[in-house]
Amino acid sequence: MKRRGLRQSFSAAAAGLIYVFVSQRNMKIHAAAALSAVILGFIFDIQRWEWGFLSVAIFFVLTAETVNTAIEKTVDLITENYHPLAKLAKNLAAGAVLLSAINAVIMAFIIFIPHLFG
Repeated sequence: MKRRGLRQSFSAAAAGLIYVFVSQRNMKIHAAAALSAVILGFIFDIQRWEWGFLSVAIFFVLTAETVNTAIEKTVDLITENYHPLAKLAKNLAAGAVLLSAINAVIMAFIIFIPHLFG
């Protein structure tokens, strides 16, 4: 396989991100939740360290959803037939997204509850 230049690598990565944001319903949901959290961060004027934790939580979810999509597409490429291992791979990837989303919700509570009631 031919080695790509840096520009081509970034272009391929951008194409992947565009694909996942355009084609995946759950990524749109995660993006809307992330935007809501960022807006709340500005409304409550959260501290720099809170922005850091919020950013990590947001990007963890978006990364997990992107990897989940890659795993789903790879499994679909390998087999069109039902296979218990294919189902397990997809379920595990979806479970990783769920864990990251739960973490993001917990982080949102930790960050925003004191601003709401403090």
